[in-house]
Amino acid sequence: MSTSSTVAEILADKSRQPNRKGVYSVTPDVNVTDAIAMMAENAISSVLVIENGRMVGLITLKELLRGLHSQGAGLLNARCGHIMKVNPPVTDPTDTVDHLRVLMTELHITHVPVIKDDALLGIVSFHDIARSAIKDADFENKLLKQYIKNWPE
Repeated sequence: MSTSSTVAEILADKSRQPNRKGVYSVTPDVNVTDAIAMMAENAISSVLVIENGRMVGLITLKELLRGLHSQGAGLLNARCGHIMKVNPPVTDPTDTVDHLRVLMTELHITHVPVIKDDALLGIVSFHDIARSAIKDADFENKLLKQYIKNWPE
């Protein structure tokens, strides 16, 4: 993906996907079991934690596994606020995808909320970045084939 690609372009592409899921959220006092059910029923791998209209945390499969490791079966009775990643890293829609890829790789994270002027615009997953990279590679491949086909003799 070129450095000119932005997070906003990823979100726009994501919104055009036929199987678009949207952003799912819970409050900190919701039982972890309910968050797991939401994730399973909707085939998603992250849930935002929202309190008073503001994002305060994020739950991904990583937080669930850490909670299971530290709390065992007690995780099922825990509240989302106890296992969430508090104030997770965020990105701006004007950030480049290259910047976001580096952030996600360095921090070993798979989901990054997109925030602009304190408003939640969406969430970008590593899967979204991979899909976009594949589309870009396909486009470049077509351009190269067209160029080679029209190569002057």
